[in-house]
Amino acid sequence: MSRIAVIGAGAWGTALAMTAARAGCTVGLWAREPEVVESIRRERRNALFLPDHTVDDNVFPTCDLGEAAAGAELALLVAPAQHVGAVAARLAALPDCPPLVICAKGIERASGRLMTEIVTEALPGHPTAVLSGPTFAGEVAAGLPAAVTVASTDRPLAERTAELLGAPRFRIYLSDDPVGVQIGGAVKNVVAIACGIVVGAGLGENARAAVVTRGLAETVRLAVAGGGKAQTLSGLSGIGDMMLTCNSFQSRNMSLGAALGAEPERRWTAAEILDVRDKLAEGFWTAAAVAVLADRLTVEMPICAGVNAVLHRGETVQAMVDSLMARRFREE
Repeated sequence: MSRIAVIGAGAWGTALAMTAARAGCTVGLWAREPEVVESIRRERRNALFLPDHTVDDNVFPTCDLGEAAAGAELALLVAPAQHVGAVAARLAALPDCPPLVICAKGIERASGRLMTEIVTEALPGHPTAVLSGPTFAGEVAAGLPAAVTVASTDRPLAERTAELLGAPRFRIYLSDDPVGVQIGGAVKNVVAIACGIVVGAGLGENARAAVVTRGLAETVRLAVAGGGKAQTLSGLSGIGDMMLTCNSFQSRNMSLGAALGAEPERRWTAAEILDVRDKLAEGFWTAAAVAVLADRLTVEMPICAGVNAVLHRGETVQAMVDSLMARRFREE
């Protein structure tokens, strides 16, 4: 049996570990939280992050990063995007770090860097791929059909990832555009917050369709400016992921937006929402990171800028909507 390491035991990391186990791999699952390791060992479930699903017997949890990665042919990096740099530095200290498949969706807040750039700084020249697509962790853990994209400039690594993880209910497509795949997976979270605001404020389905469409246009502009391909965003990691995240309250990002856009007497501030939530809405941080990256690449992204203003600059939802609707006429 092939051995795979999964670095990060949140809901998505646990679901990917289960997917790899079902594909016939032995899985070393690294968790930061000792209680997650104990829960999986004792009860075969991740009580903290994915309590409703049984974890396969050939998934071996540990808090020892070296133990999880030892002998692995591949490591899936599933830490939250804002922590990828710290985890990559720890992986770089291992005597033999496996090739990495980045499964985090986001952009580093302070620098506007993509996850591949962060990993490359910690591990120069190390074989790296990106896995992304329209996936809710609970559905993947339940074995429901899903399809994702694996992107890398290292074609053999992408193909080997597909061979190891691919299964009858987990279909993998290949891409040579890690930049486009990463930007699609990151920006859709910000657009999903905007869609949640539309729903929470009762602005109607016409408005949500407009946000998704124009949000995708913003995503394409950013991807192309960053060296990605426009056609990548017409695939699973672009419009596919955006359709999923912008149309379901299973999405933490959409539900965050809905709470921000609710009627005044039921409306929450971003800080209040984060205080009571035990699960991260990655788009909260990505909104600020997108603003940094868009500014660096001189790309106009009014929807993402509006979300960032609401989340981090104290702008009201009404001011955001008025600003977007008052923009000058232009070619689509």
